Amino acid sequence: MSKLFLLRHLKSYFNEEKRFCGWSDIPIMPGQENVIKKVASEISKLKIDKIFSSPLYRNMQTVDMLLIELGQYPFFRHLDFGKMKDRGYFTGRDDKFIEVWISEKFNERFYGNLQGLKHQDMREKFSDEQVLLWRRSYNVRPPKGESLRDTFKRTVPFYKKFIESELKNGKNILLVSSGNALRSVIKYIDNISDKDIINFELPFGALVKYEFDGKNYKKYN
Repeated sequence: MSKLFLLRHLKSYFNEEKRFCGWSDIPIMPGQENVIKKVASEISKLKIDKIFSSPLYRNMQTVDMLLIELGQYPFFRHLDFGKMKDRGYFTGRDDKFIEVWISEKFNERFYGNLQGLKHQDMREKFSDEQVLLWRRSYNVRPPKGESLRDTFKRTVPFYKKFIESELKNGKNILLVSSGNALRSVIKYIDNISDKDIINFELPFGALVKYEFDGKNYKKYN
């Protein structure tokens, strides 16, 4: 039975300042080594065959820190268009590195005109309810941004093609991504309704673990 691990990135500077981050490429804050040590201890006993992530720096930083803690390092492979996809490889293999497959499909939802703005400022301008809908609802788009439905439409087909197919072949997979990208994947896996997804959130550094038998997922601790 294969294993799937979903890991939300560590807290970034924008997260600490409670700003809308989205596709803004902000690094994580220092001082979160204990979180990484805890995650590493939970997955260290199991061989991870492949890692997937997005090119947002906070996600790649989290991958890097985790693998260093596990005594390895990442070899980033790019799946999107561009020369990095065709040229970002080398010949030879080593047990010290693990391939990390990178795609914008797993980026955070795009917050459009809200990116960089503080949550509280938007609450005072538009209301608590409106900000909650922008941040957590399924269908409501922020100004010139993506809804969670839009995010779902890019993450889940990619997930089925590149990750679920590996799970069906018995591979153990780790996906490191942002909160809403992971919420969309978990919505698919756990069949969470459009209405109820507003109540689901992942803390920074949260690790969600599933077993997969080829047809069904089972969450475990």
